[in-house]
Amino acid sequence: SFNGALSGVSVHELGTLVIKEALKRANVKAEEVSEVIMGHVLTAGQGQNPARQASVGAGIPYSVPAWSCQMICGSGLKSVCLGAQSILMKESTVVVAGGMENMSQAPHVVQMRSGVKMGDATLQDSILTDGLTDAFYNYHMGITAENVAKQWGVSRDAQDQFAVTSQKRTEAAQKAGYFIQEIV
Repeated sequence: SFNGALSGVSVHELGTLVIKEALKRANVKAEEVSEVIMGHVLTAGQGQNPARQASVGAGIPYSVPAWSCQMICGSGLKSVCLGAQSILMKESTVVVAGGMENMSQAPHVVQMRSGVKMGDATLQDSILTDGLTDAFYNYHMGITAENVAKQWGVSRDAQDQFAVTSQKRTEAAQKAGYFIQEIV
């Protein structure tokens, strides 16, 4: 959760742990990987190419290409699609693909490259500017959800009912052990 127990763990450290565990569970050696594609949105302050950092941290050789995909909330799924495409096109044989993010580490930023001659400088929350604010219409993604609900005639009550049902299903699935192989 936001600012929770994993808030101090960098995105590439989270990615490293997941990649290591995925390789272990799939019985694949790091040397067998031919490409790594990781989706994530908030890269400010995380260093160059966090996907490469996670890949190398997981023991995958430096010679293996590792790169990031950024499609906002669809980044992880798009990475999986790109990995499948790479295999289908015979460009790769084994691809590690997925998503990684730690919103708790997204910094506040200030545009100071050319300095401030007079007056205040404003901090911007990179979660909002880089992740949750539409770049074309300048509104929060929560507004997008409202617009889509209105467009398709989904009432607030129906949304709440769906959310409750989803939470109940998740709880039941966790208790039944369905996520044991899904969660690292």
